[in-house]
Amino acid sequence: MLLPASLMSLSHPKTEVGYLVPLNHNLEENPSVPKLPISHGTNLIGRANIPLPLPDKRLSRNHITLTASSDGSAHLLVEGTNPVVVNSGNKRRKLNSQEKAAISDGDILELIPGHHLFKYEVSGATKTDNTPSAGTGTTNKEASHSLSQDGNGTCSQEQGRNAAARKPGHSQSGEHSNAEAIRNFHIPSEKIPSTFRLLRVQQLPPWANTSCVATDDVIQGDILVAILSNYMVDLDWLVPACPALLKVPHVLVIHGESDGRVDYLKRSKPTNWILHKPPLPISFGTHHSKAMFLVYPHGIRVIVHTANLIYVDWNNKTQGLWMQDFPWKDQNSLSKGSVFENDLVEYLSMLKWPEFSVKLPSLGNFSICPSFFKKFDYSDAMVRLIASVPGYHSGAGMKKWGHMKLRSLLQECTFDDDFKKSPLIYQFSSLGSLDEKWMAELTSSMSAGLSEDKTPLGLGEPQIIWPTVEDVRCSLEGYAAGNAIPSPFKNVEKAFLKKYWAKWKADHTGRSRAMPHIKTFTRYSGQNLAWFLLTSANLSKAAWGTLQKNNTQFMIRSYELGVLFLPTMLKRGGGGFSCTSNVTQTEDKYEVKKAKLVSLSGLRREQTHSTSQLTIPLPVPYELPPQPYSSQDVPWSWDRRYSKKDVYGQVWPRT
Repeated sequence: MLLPASLMSLSHPKTEVGYLVPLNHNLEENPSVPKLPISHGTNLIGRANIPLPLPDKRLSRNHITLTASSDGSAHLLVEGTNPVVVNSGNKRRKLNSQEKAAISDGDILELIPGHHLFKYEVSGATKTDNTPSAGTGTTNKEASHSLSQDGNGTCSQEQGRNAAARKPGHSQSGEHSNAEAIRNFHIPSEKIPSTFRLLRVQQLPPWANTSCVATDDVIQGDILVAILSNYMVDLDWLVPACPALLKVPHVLVIHGESDGRVDYLKRSKPTNWILHKPPLPISFGTHHSKAMFLVYPHGIRVIVHTANLIYVDWNNKTQGLWMQDFPWKDQNSLSKGSVFENDLVEYLSMLKWPEFSVKLPSLGNFSICPSFFKKFDYSDAMVRLIASVPGYHSGAGMKKWGHMKLRSLLQECTFDDDFKKSPLIYQFSSLGSLDEKWMAELTSSMSAGLSEDKTPLGLGEPQIIWPTVEDVRCSLEGYAAGNAIPSPFKNVEKAFLKKYWAKWKADHTGRSRAMPHIKTFTRYSGQNLAWFLLTSANLSKAAWGTLQKNNTQFMIRSYELGVLFLPTMLKRGGGGFSCTSNVTQTEDKYEVKKAKLVSLSGLRREQTHSTSQLTIPLPVPYELPPQPYSSQDVPWSWDRRYSKKDVYGQVWPRT
């Protein structure tokens, strides 16, 4: 029999002062796990008295002790060998064995490994005027000091601008920014494939997570086969975060992990999961693509996103995700194809995973190989795929991958005259070793396309959005966020890059302090977008490819995958099919209307109900136009030393 925590009080009468409320990974109360009452005195919390649906031996038998006072304040002691993370307001502190911390109403405790989340709530009768309000974890006095303060300097209010929600309607960026514009981002289900969505970030206020998604928003329903493509995979986090995956009969994980890490994955994976690392024929390449292919009784869900399958990527960083469901074709007439199908199947064929056979109820026996994906109808696809695969490509193969694929697609498009010589945005989280010649090559591809009079748009001036040292220091994660912005000083400090640097500023989506792991490339004029690419590709030759041998050969080192949004791809009424609900496609799905891509800040000024033009809002997380670096701004590089303390009182690298 499991005993509630209150029955383990050792030294005081059993007066209940609060609860540990179990949370899911969206930080919402988990109704499948009972609240744990906390009594006045000492409460032992651990594997023996946390009533999880499935036992988790990664929890220590006595994981923590909470010693609670009659006013609801408490002190936490880590009893076991496994650590605990305390999230208090904007501070996140990791405690190891025998370390202590004060706990307040609203603080969130994370028991790791396993990432079991609990919110400490003081009961209503216990709260006093001096008790911090729920959800903040700090008193008013403490809140004013929630960012790091030391002799070397502090994080200013500007750098900490998203520590709490600002008043609606207040704008710090002039006419080009609407404060909290993401509040107005509400997409009907049938329009979801025409745009993308940001991933939820734990520590942000609710308005900043409007229409954002988490793992259980996309990995859901009666999945028959799941193919998960990624670079980094943490099964200790993934399985409890996505319990639906445990019910999937067939799971293939395509990854880019190192050999040592693969050994651990093999030991810890469920028995019915298959691991595969694609071939890397050229040195210094990686399998970096981030996608999911989920097969259902009624179709397939294709997801392209930017997050590794690890905890921090799905909770603490700015990320993006696109998703569309496609129905099975009539199995008696499979010949009908589409450009999306051709691009997808050709890309999957390069991954060389071991084929495996499955028996799908009411559907029959299938071999899961690239040609299997021809069995679905992609005619209503709202995007084009832009992939990279390693190799030395020549002839017609040069236009199939990387920036040459993007160039070939843009060359077929006609854009509004507003985009003549308009600027380009390169936004990413890792910077390769670049030179001016290659930057000109990439810019030529990114600038491709025709204006309305059929003349070329002309070269655009790139702007590189990249976090400064201060952005990282004052971020939600502090300097630790810099681990996922892994560019060395020798790449960042090149003189020719200085003219491109632009600030990461994302007030309108609440993400100025959620460091970007998202990768986006676009051409814009004001708040209008000619096209927009959401991708796994960073700014590197390895990811995008480089022309060789007098432009007769195209060399790529890595696997990448992205989705390109084009106004010409959009169809009124299209994209309504769903694998997980009873939504049906409308009869007018092939009615093509002139479409306009806009940022969230531009959405308010558009006539979204126009009968002559579709307006598609894209949640571009950063402000447009971006601000150039000032003379005081220093671009982040992860191999330099930074002595000014971050929001957790840490220096970099940590000592």
